[in-house]
Amino acid sequence: MIRVLLVDDQPLIRSGFRALLDLEDDIEVVAEAADGAEGLALTRRCLPDIVLIDIQMPVVDGIEATRRIAADPALAQVHVVVLTNYGMDEYVLDALRAGAAGFLVKDIVPDDFVHAVRVAARGDALLAPSITRKLINRYVTQPLPTVAGTGLDELTAREREAVALVAQGLSNDQIADRMVISPLTAKTHINRAMTKLHARDRAQLVVLAYESGLVTPHSC
Repeated sequence: MIRVLLVDDQPLIRSGFRALLDLEDDIEVVAEAADGAEGLALTRRCLPDIVLIDIQMPVVDGIEATRRIAADPALAQVHVVVLTNYGMDEYVLDALRAGAAGFLVKDIVPDDFVHAVRVAARGDALLAPSITRKLINRYVTQPLPTVAGTGLDELTAREREAVALVAQGLSNDQIADRMVISPLTAKTHINRAMTKLHARDRAQLVVLAYESGLVTPHSC
């Protein structure tokens, strides 16, 4: 059973998401919160698998709540998926750098929404290729300075190659095809890279790949 916490200051939005998730036999909404502070408290109390959290909320906003969840070792198994009414803008990068496992726009179709919850619960939370392309474009127009000391020197050549392909938005199967290895080996390379780089998930791996200079927008 996938345990989900809904955090949004709009009751109607929470009700809509709950109605969708309650239709699924393998998903349970364990609690709801109307602001980030309440959401953080409920996360610590309920230990959900997934926290679906809005960005703009009173008391504590979604990005700060995400940052506090990601920084708490007791919540290491909690995956945060950020929700917003906005498209790809400054909030996406902020949310990913704060530790979000994924990013969803609220006008997502129901089937894709439920699928995203399941993907995040597996710990394979990837950014959709369309989101990754927009993230790349963001780096093209507003490049950030390269961050030193990210631990890239600890990666093997194959792990670095796998991380670079993750940053291009490729799935494990696509990475396996590109590297001429099995999907299981591809996943192993990615998981080892995440461990060495202290990345919570693939979303953070994408950010690290760009900020470290391993991948540049023009190399994709």
